[in-house]
This record gives sequence, structure tokens and C-alpha cells, in this order.
Amino acid sequence: MRTLIKNGRLIDPANRIQANLNLLLENGRVALVTKEEPKADDVIDAKGLCVTPGFLDIHMHEDPVADGKIKPCIFNAMLRMGVTTVLAGNCGDNVCHPVEYLRLVDRAGAPVNVAMLAGHTWFRGHAGARDKYAPVTKEQLETMKQEMAKALAAGLCGMSFGVRYVPGTTKEEVETLAALCAADDRMVAAHIRDDAAMVCPSAVEFLDVAAKYGLSAEVSHIGSMAGFGQMQEFLRLIDCYRANGLRVLCDCYPYYAFSTGIGETTYDDGFLERYQTGYEAIELCEGKYKGRRCTKEIFEELRRDAPDTLTVCHVMKKEEVDLAFGDPGVMVASDGVLDDGQGHPRAAGTFPHFLGEFVRSGRVSLYDAIHKMTAMPAEKIGLPAKGRLSAGADADLVIFDPDAIAARSTFEEPLLPPAGISRVMIGGRTAVLDGKIVDGSLGRSVRR
Repeated sequence: MRTLIKNGRLIDPANRIQANLNLLLENGRVALVTKEEPKADDVIDAKGLCVTPGFLDIHMHEDPVADGKIKPCIFNAMLRMGVTTVLAGNCGDNVCHPVEYLRLVDRAGAPVNVAMLAGHTWFRGHAGARDKYAPVTKEQLETMKQEMAKALAAGLCGMSFGVRYVPGTTKEEVETLAALCAADDRMVAAHIRDDAAMVCPSAVEFLDVAAKYGLSAEVSHIGSMAGFGQMQEFLRLIDCYRANGLRVLCDCYPYYAFSTGIGETTYDDGFLERYQTGYEAIELCEGKYKGRRCTKEIFEELRRDAPDTLTVCHVMKKEEVDLAFGDPGVMVASDGVLDDGQGHPRAAGTFPHFLGEFVRSGRVSLYDAIHKMTAMPAEKIGLPAKGRLSAGADADLVIFDPDAIAARSTFEEPLLPPAGISRVMIGGRTAVLDGKIVDGSLGRSVRR
């Protein structure tokens, strides 16, 4: 099957291309980039539209597993907003053994291509260390080391840490496990130990480990870590590490509120002072108080009786998040997580929101935005066939109207699909047409 996409504006930062060129797709790959119109079985006219590599979400949280099957919800949301490949298992979390998760994708396909990180927190609990405030024993650390080494050898793209959520994690624990990524040059990502006033020393703790072993590093969702008045200092710190040889990038989502469970350590004693806010900054995403803002009484009740309740906390400073996206070392990522379809609108809106709000306002150029969504994350993960549209690359792409693309998901309705996306293709086949999923099984597991 040969498919020709013609008359589109091809934007492919991996190959430094921004021009009106045609694409010929064949056997799941890009066969030719050309000014001509070669014969094809199917012709797609993209006149007036942008044709780009499929977006890569380098930081999101995978769908749950029930009865031996993946229950797609966030994967569907990803696909509808132009994401064709995700890196899951972030912040130290996996919903099950990550290698088994990839096998489930192999068995039935998925809405998007799925790559995985080995989540430190999951392997910590699997080794019997379930007290997040306590350090592991030597025996538990050795078990984690052996099991995570096996998982990496099975094709995972690297390792993630959620030190903020497991404060009992010592630097020695991080060092011992992160060192496993050195042999095959796999990446390490971290939700670092602390945010706001403590964000820079927390970054130093993680980045010193990465530098010690020469690892490729990623600092997660920096808007919710340094978006309280520390962003300029934080980015300057990252620049110093990069200038001195560390391969480090950051990711950020284009919203001014973060999302987490109300029982997480983020809301431990002192959070009101740390964020200089009140309980009313917390919006409840589910349960009997869905849509309401917290009071002290509601907060204490849910922390005690329903700690898994998903929340959104409106505390990040707009100018700080905007500053992050002006930095060439910051990628776009959703940090999307959904609980039974409830959560933050970033899970269904991050990429079109960034194109609609940040690009059309002139804060970021279209070319730079596509770079942050495609080539940068593909290179960081180590996926040479993704994030580009050169001959031989995987035929994963998105066709959209740059004047119309916009997120429609809201805090009240977080799953509303975006506007302005004409087509999403995975492996040269159409997965989304005019905003509707027509084939939700084209995604494959991605291993290194």
C-alpha cells in the first residue's frame, strides 16, 4: 500500500526541514520525501495544513490493567491530540511489571506506540519496601538491583525515580540503581526530591548522580517544580550541567496547575507555606466533592478516608511556566494521568494547547514547538526511527491546521478532544480522522 501526502507544509526539525514537500509512505515507513507526485494507491491532499512527525509524549502515566488487559483511556486521549508514541512508567510508577505491560501491548496492540521506563517506586514495593518514609535494607536494594537490571535488559528505555513521593529514598539508593543504565546508555528521569525553594539543591542531588555515571538525564515537569519564582535560577543551573558535559533536558506541560493524589507527600505538612497558598487552591477531580475547591475540613477528610482522590492544585506562576518554554533545553510533555476518565485537562490537551496558545500568541515559533514535541524527545529516549519524517523513518505523523488547532479539554471536562487535527497516522495507517479514532489498535510496543 503506497500513500501519498501532498501539498502540505512539512515541518521536520530532526532534518531541519520546513517546506512544502510531499511524502510517500509504504510498508509502514516513509519511502520518499519529494517535490514530485509519484503514483500511489491513496492520495491525501494536505493543502493549507501542516504535516509533522507524530508527537512523542516523553512523560505520561500509562493506563491501568484489569483482567489481564490494558483499559485504554489516556492512550485514546493521547492519540486524539496527535501523540503517536508515549514513554510511560514515569515518576517511579508502573501499574504492573513494565516488561509485562509491553507484552500486553504486543498481544493486542494499543492506541499509541508504548515505550516504558522501569519505575523505581514499583520495584521498591515489589522488593518489600512499602514504607515510603523509610530507607530500604541492603537485601531489598540488592533485590531491586537484580530485578531492574533484568527489566532493562528486556528492552526498557531507562529508569524513573519519584523521590518526592518516596522521601525515604537515599542518594545511595538512587546511585546504585541509576548506575545500571550506564552499560547500554539508557536514560534516567526523575521527579526530584523537592520543589519551590528547595528545587535547585534537589536537582543537584539527581544530576550529580547522572554526571557520576555519564548518564542521559531528564528532570520531570519543571513547571510544577520551579514554577513558584525559581525558574530562572533553575534553568541557569541546568545550563551549567549541560555546558560541562551532562546530557540533560527537562520537560514541562503548558498549564499553571499541577495534579496529584491528595494523599501524596506533596500535600504533607508545610505545603501551604511552601506554595504560599490556601486550601482553596486545591480542586477535587473525582469523588463526592468533584469540581469543588478544598476547605481544611474536606482536605483532612480525604487525606484520611480517600487518599487516592485525584486533585488539581492551582499554584504555579504563569510567567514562570512561560519562561521554561523559551528555553531550548525544555521539551513539551503532558505528565498526563487519569483515574477512570477524571483528572487534569493536560491528559487530552497538552500538545494542541501548546500549539494553540503558545505558538499562535508568538511566545514560541511553530518550528521550535514541533522540535520540542518530536525530535527532542525521540533523541532523548533513543528512538532513531521516531520523531522524524526522513526516508526510512516510521510513518507516524499528524496533519493539522495551524490556525485552528486548539485544546478543548477543561478542568470540568478533561477528556474533550481537541480541534484542528485532520489526521493522525501510525505505521502509515490512519488512526484518527477529523478528530475521531478510526483504528485504536495500531500502536506497538517500543523496545531498545
